[in-house]
Amino acid sequence: MLEPDNIIHRLEHVKADIAAAAERSDRDPAAVKLIAVSKTVDAARVYMAYEAGHLCFGENRVQELAIKADALPADVDWHMIGHLQRNKAKEAVRLSGLIHSVDSLELMKKVDSAAAAQHTCQHILLQANVSEEATKSGAGFDTLEDLLSAAIVLPNITCLGFMTMAPYQAPGERLHAVFATLRRFRDGMEQKHRIAIPELSMGMSGDYAIAIEEGATMVRIGTAIFGERLPHP
Repeated sequence: MLEPDNIIHRLEHVKADIAAAAERSDRDPAAVKLIAVSKTVDAARVYMAYEAGHLCFGENRVQELAIKADALPADVDWHMIGHLQRNKAKEAVRLSGLIHSVDSLELMKKVDSAAAAQHTCQHILLQANVSEEATKSGAGFDTLEDLLSAAIVLPNITCLGFMTMAPYQAPGERLHAVFATLRRFRDGMEQKHRIAIPELSMGMSGDYAIAIEEGATMVRIGTAIFGERLPHP
């Protein structure tokens, strides 16, 4: 288990790396939000990062998010970053400020209905499978535009942007291409639909610097902060 100073040191190191990557791209480091991915990390260790001043955490499973949301202070900004089942939409809306992983019209409608029942407007991202890997969730670009059009008119959700996952251990050139492709798609959708689409959630522990160089506004980092995680039971 990591000692508290180790988690704090890792967190500060990641923040410094984010700032350096942003500055290399002539971007404001404050424009990149760090989501500390706390999946399989026990609440006590997450609280160490919270005590160090970090408030934004991401979870892959609604059940685990519920446990940690009860255990940590109310001002934590929870993000649902993993694949979301339609029957978990109600809890995801109750617990998370932003759902990153909407990838079908059916799920989007469930989230919209859950938000209506809770008298709120849920912020979402649409998950794109840019690399077209069969093992990854996410919609292709044709479907993604249809989802964006639907999100624009649904009354209880606000689509803030897009999320993607790059191929695992891909060479740098491939990573740049994947992230740049989603950025260009976002730019095209802004122009076509004449709306602001501010967020690009791209980049994880192994590739976040490249993602920032290609325009990421959110990076999802777990291992680089909390160390190697335990598998889900």
